[in-house]
Amino acid sequence: MNKKVLLFIPSIEEGGVEKNLYIISNYLIKRKLKLEILTCNFNKKKFLNKKIKIIGPKYNFLINKNRFIKNIMCLIFLFLYLLKNSTNSIVLAFQANFYAILVSKLTMTKVITRSNSSPSGWVKNPIKKILYKIVINLADDVMVNSIKFQKEMYQHFNIKAKCIFNPFDKQYFNKNKFNKKKDFFNKKRSLKILSIGRLTNQKDHLTLLRSVNLIDKKLNPEVIIIGKGENYSILNNYIKEKYLNKFVKLVGYKNNPSYFLKKADIFVLTSLYEGLPNVLLEAQYSKKYIISTDCPTGPREILLNGKAGDLIKIGDYKNLGNLINKFFIRKKIISRKIKLGSKYFSRYDYYDNCEKYYKFITQNF
Repeated sequence: MNKKVLLFIPSIEEGGVEKNLYIISNYLIKRKLKLEILTCNFNKKKFLNKKIKIIGPKYNFLINKNRFIKNIMCLIFLFLYLLKNSTNSIVLAFQANFYAILVSKLTMTKVITRSNSSPSGWVKNPIKKILYKIVINLADDVMVNSIKFQKEMYQHFNIKAKCIFNPFDKQYFNKNKFNKKKDFFNKKRSLKILSIGRLTNQKDHLTLLRSVNLIDKKLNPEVIIIGKGENYSILNNYIKEKYLNKFVKLVGYKNNPSYFLKKADIFVLTSLYEGLPNVLLEAQYSKKYIISTDCPTGPREILLNGKAGDLIKIGDYKNLGNLINKFFIRKKIISRKIKLGSKYFSRYDYYDNCEKYYKFITQNF
């Protein structure tokens, strides 16, 4: 194979998309693909196979800049790169798909995309919807990570996208499982609740914090929120205003949250929209009771329509608080839900789904 795969991801941050990037890229290089990654975040090279070449604007000041600036810089680099390498390259857009498609088509280069999250967050904007529909149909192939997401792409944009689930790498997840961490649950607490996600509007952590006001304090609850982001001050101020300091901790980003999942009783996801959230896969693999918003897309599939966990309406902090309060009296029901989730977890097998990525890419050569 003479084709070179250029994986386009201007901003490598901390989250599920990035974990998928590392897992998939490292697998593809083992399958002897010629792979290069175009990004501003050279500092993330340590998570990638040494054989993977990292290219892009080599300026240290860009590492901590916002995504918009990184997108602009990498799009310029992409354009110049493809002017010289269009005939022997194929672009795999992991991020900024809209613009990556336009630049690729301007340079007569094949481009395939991986969409990360449901368009439900912005599809109600008619101008955005029309523009995105025009551009996404220019791509040579499109991939999404959940069945519902696949249906949405056809419904909104008339795109027949390929569905490939996120590959779950058990070896990576278990790597630091038993290492002691500085921030962990208080052993004296009876009910340990965990949430993991960037502190952004999309993750809607305020719904979780509002539910804490309703949790029976006799349960001696403790809530740990792992993640960092622009909403830290908003969440921290809410915790102080509602006197939740005794019950809630914001502990920042953790590279491998497996230790926290091992200790938790309940895992909570309160997102407004997703793609196929990795944190739910991690919680399900860890055999934890999961409560998630029934947001588009992913949670309903992972939780088997609520049979492998509980689904709540977006923003429904009252029902969330109610379910948390019933944790101990619903132990048998919860145990059955956890067992059912474990039974069907093989859908996210590392090898099977990574191999689907390999075929998705190489069939476009």
